[in-house]
Amino acid sequence: MSVREPSIVRRADGRFDVDIPEDQRDVLRGLPDQLRQLLTDADPETDEALRRLFPRADLDDPAHAAEFDRMVREDLLLQREASIEAMERTLDAGELKEDELVGWLGVLNDLRLVLGTRLAVTEETTQDDFAPDDPRAHAYALYGYLTYLEDEIVQALSAD
Repeated sequence: MSVREPSIVRRADGRFDVDIPEDQRDVLRGLPDQLRQLLTDADPETDEALRRLFPRADLDDPAHAAEFDRMVREDLLLQREASIEAMERTLDAGELKEDELVGWLGVLNDLRLVLGTRLAVTEETTQDDFAPDDPRAHAYALYGYLTYLEDEIVQALSAD
């Protein structure tokens, strides 16, 4: 079995080489805007995936949870928007600065949380849980790819 070279590698100057094939970049291309639309259009009261991105601070005290949400939600949205913009701006780049790569990581993590929630993914979930003609099979394959890419970024960020 051959070992695949990482797609994202830290350079000596602290920047990161990004060698993601064009077809994979094409898959990623529309995802940041889809996340943006979810963040701006979905109702957190009825959308479980959005609740996953903004969990309640206090499950026992709805008033306290609402106050906390009111205080931090705008900052969290601004941070997420900055990450989305960084990923959109640099999606075709062959090298990234650390803050740009951290932005990618945030977007990929949020997308995985949304997909995982929508698909009811558990630690035991595998591709075999989805029939080939199940429309969710494609979404689970995307979830797997995002998991792989997120791991690549974490490994690159933690490399010396």
